[in-house]
Order: sequence, then structure tokens, then C-alpha cells
Amino acid sequence: MDDILRGKKILLGVCGSIAAYKVAQLARDLTLAGAQVDVIMTEAATRFVGAATFQALTGRRVLGDIWALPEDGVIGHITLGAQADLVVVAPATANRIAKIAAGMSDDLLTMTILATHAPVLLAPAMNPQMYAAVATAANVAVLRARGYTVLEPDEGRMAEHVVGKGRMPEPPVLEGEIRALLGRNGPLAGRHVVITAGGTQEPIDPVRYIGNHSSGQMGYALAARARDLGARVTLISGPTMLTPPAVVALVRVGTATEMQAALSEALVGADMLIMNAAVADFRPAEMSEQKIKKSGDAGLTLHLVPNPDIIAGLAGRRDIFKVGFAAETDDMLANAQGKLERKGLDMIVANDAVLSIGQPEIALTLVDRGGVTNLPRQPKNAAAAALLDEIVTRFQRWRV
Repeated sequence: MDDILRGKKILLGVCGSIAAYKVAQLARDLTLAGAQVDVIMTEAATRFVGAATFQALTGRRVLGDIWALPEDGVIGHITLGAQADLVVVAPATANRIAKIAAGMSDDLLTMTILATHAPVLLAPAMNPQMYAAVATAANVAVLRARGYTVLEPDEGRMAEHVVGKGRMPEPPVLEGEIRALLGRNGPLAGRHVVITAGGTQEPIDPVRYIGNHSSGQMGYALAARARDLGARVTLISGPTMLTPPAVVALVRVGTATEMQAALSEALVGADMLIMNAAVADFRPAEMSEQKIKKSGDAGLTLHLVPNPDIIAGLAGRRDIFKVGFAAETDDMLANAQGKLERKGLDMIVANDAVLSIGQPEIALTLVDRGGVTNLPRQPKNAAAAALLDEIVTRFQRWRV
């Protein structure tokens, strides 16, 4: 499956706020992902960012003049609204939100929104007191009741040096919301997918732990792809430096036992589990309450006990489609096939641990009861997309 953005027609309405400069990055990212981005700028928006900026980034003429009819004579706002797959208003000012809620149509953007059947996403940006005002709250409630998606603004320092809730969400968050809306009717629509990612850390003392080199890249990319295909995603993550995908429920854990507990809760009513996390096989029998001091040349002996085998403990669950991972250093295929049967999995994904853990690229071998499929070495984002498409194909067969 292609990227959810490829070939989509996105209408981007830019309003008069200092946050408009951030939207230039969003327009660029959407365009590079393959979307056709048409920008409508309000007159106030042009006081903050020039139309030439958006035209250069999208390769499309910037719109705004309500009287500038296209060469084919078709009424502009009707055509724009009818052809759009999604309308995004970012930044959405208090004034613009009020106009849309009132059904006004006094410029190209408001007219187009009235004329569209596409989903509408608004990203508010305004002074915190303006956002907290009763009128703004009422307008936001009206729009949400009509089926519009109105994001909550972020908290932080504003342009006028006040701190509060009113900052427009950052471009990566907006892109995630856009992807989720475009994928709402995808092959995983209505399904709850639980994904684990990253490594676990088993504490030795307050400052040391037993861990591994897992970066979490693959699990996070799988979560983003599942979201794009319409799933409701819960991502259970060990410690990592990665930014979680937008529109994904994140549960952070540290140890194997914490991950097991989080999974037990998340899997209630779930349809699919993708167990990508690199869970530590062992943990110290006891954690020292104080930092263990070095004593001359004396060594340190740790007594390790096995962690619970989380995925094997779910072998009896036949109500969810279970995908496991096998990071191996030898006999990769044989070990993966053994784990498939032993742990009651529907599919297992094998990879060479030395060549993949903590690396930006990965090659995958997919094993199920129907045989073996090899995916070539590629960046982990691309590998995750290809892998999830394979998982979806098998999941659809499994459900029949």
C-alpha cells in the first residue's frame, strides 16, 4: 500500500496568526509525501507569511481572492470543496472559528468550508484568554458537534510572552492528525491494534540496569502505519528517545513485568498484538536500594532470574491475531519456526540481531504456517510499512 498521503488533495487554510510560519513546514512535508496541497490564505495571514513561500513549497498557486475565477470558469470555492479529500485550517484563529461556527461565507476559505463534504480539521492558535473565553468554547463545541475535528492547543509561551494554553500543535502532530483522518476508512478501521516497542530495563540498583540496544524505531513506525490504516493503536513502549506518533495511545513502561501488566490491560477487547519489544529475558533477583560501590579489584556477581515470557503466556488467546519477533544471531529461520509453534503465534518476524538492533535499516523474514516471505533490507520506516501490509493481508485471512 502506498503512503496514505500519496495522491490526496488537501486544502490548507492559513489564517492570521504568528503560528502561520509553522504551517509552511507542514505544507512542505505533506507535498513531499505525495499530497496535492492547495493553500488558501486569508488577508490577515499574508501579514505574517508571504504567499510566495507557500507557492514555492507546494508548487501550486496560492488562493485567496474570492473574485479570481479559474480559467475553466468553474466557481472556485465549489470546485475546491468538492475535490478536497481533507480541509485543514491551521492556524485557526478565534475569529475564524467563530465565522465557521456561525456559517459565514465572506471570504474564499469560509465559502469553501461551507461547500465541502470533506472532513475538516482545525488547529486553534490564539491568546490563552481568548481560547478560554466562553464564546470560543461555545464555538468549538458547536463545530465538534457538527463532526469537525478541533484539536486542543498546546500549553506554553506565546508570542506576547504570556504562558498558557493557546499554541498551535507542532507540524508533526498536525501531520499525524491528518493521516489519521485520511485513513479512517482503511483496512484496519474499527480494529484495536496493540504494539510493543523498545527494550526493557531491569534495575540492578538506582543507577544501573540490564538492557539491550533496541531503539524502538520499528515499533514506533509500525504504530504510525497502523494508525494510517485506520486502527485505534495502543503503543506500549520501553524507554526510548523517540517521539511517539500522534493519535496513538502511549503507555510507557520500564521493566518486563511492567510491560506484562500494561499488556494485560491493553489487550482487553483488542484485535491484534504486534510484540515488537525486545524484552529482557532475565532480571536481577534483587535490586539494591543503594548504588553498589566498587570495592578495589573485587568483581561483582549478579544472581539473575528469568523474566516472564510475555508472548508465550498469551498462547491460549485465540481471539487476537498475534505477531511475534525473533532477533537471532544464529539459525535464524529454524529458531523463528520453533518460536512460532512453541508460543502459539499466528506469525513471527525474524531478523539478524547484529545487523538490525539499533540500526537505521533492517531486513525481515516473515514466517507463518503458509510459508516464508523475505523483505529486503531497507530503512525501518519503509520496512515497517511493508511489514504491516503483510500483517494486514494475513489478519484479513485469519478473520474469515
